[in-house]
Amino acid sequence: MNKLLLSLFLIMSSALFAQLPRDLLTSTQRVSTFDEYDGSIYMKSRYKESSIIDEKKGSFDAKLKYNIFSDALEYNQGSKLFEVLKSPTVHARIDGDYFYYCEFKNQRGLQRDGYYVLVELNDNYRIYKRFTLDIKDPSQSSLTQTSEPGQLRMITSYFLEESGKIMELPMNKKDMLATLSDKEDELKAYLKKEKIRLKKEEDLIRLVARYNALKSTDEGPSQSLLSTRSGRN
Repeated sequence: MNKLLLSLFLIMSSALFAQLPRDLLTSTQRVSTFDEYDGSIYMKSRYKESSIIDEKKGSFDAKLKYNIFSDALEYNQGSKLFEVLKSPTVHARIDGDYFYYCEFKNQRGLQRDGYYVLVELNDNYRIYKRFTLDIKDPSQSSLTQTSEPGQLRMITSYFLEESGKIMELPMNKKDMLATLSDKEDELKAYLKKEKIRLKKEEDLIRLVARYNALKSTDEGPSQSLLSTRSGRN
């Protein structure tokens, strides 16, 4: 009976793997560097039911999880580990989050390629968020002679994108007003009136929408949201 169950499992696993074209996957190795650290290199610890969307070949079902350290969408097949092909034409949906591999540039023209999660889609702009890791290595206290384990902490950053260029959106009011300084007075009043909390994603979306509305009333040829007097890279 055990052999029969094993055979059925292998057949089902092969069928699942067949749904994914092999050229959408590349072999990879498990990252073991941080096994003894507190925290995780993954956005979520378990593989989640997901969809991979290839703009040329269609959609495919798979179980994926996002590796923040490697900036990769991982797929496990038995003892083998793969990552989804990093391409602007291949996207993935994991637990309602849409991951896009983007080849953006910042305001200084520096390349900022990687996976971004779409937060807001507008005719004039888009808001994305990106996940990175804050890595604190293990340490030894000279006073207590005790060792502290290494720690991993996920950092979420938000970006305003327009025509392939991005600007990081600060998460505190002072820096945000400095970044969007051409509408500082109006936005300062809006923040106060609406009690906007920038660390709340919905409020951040509302603030950018307000900024877009203010910019749309400007006279002149350029109403770009990225054409501010200052900005973060």
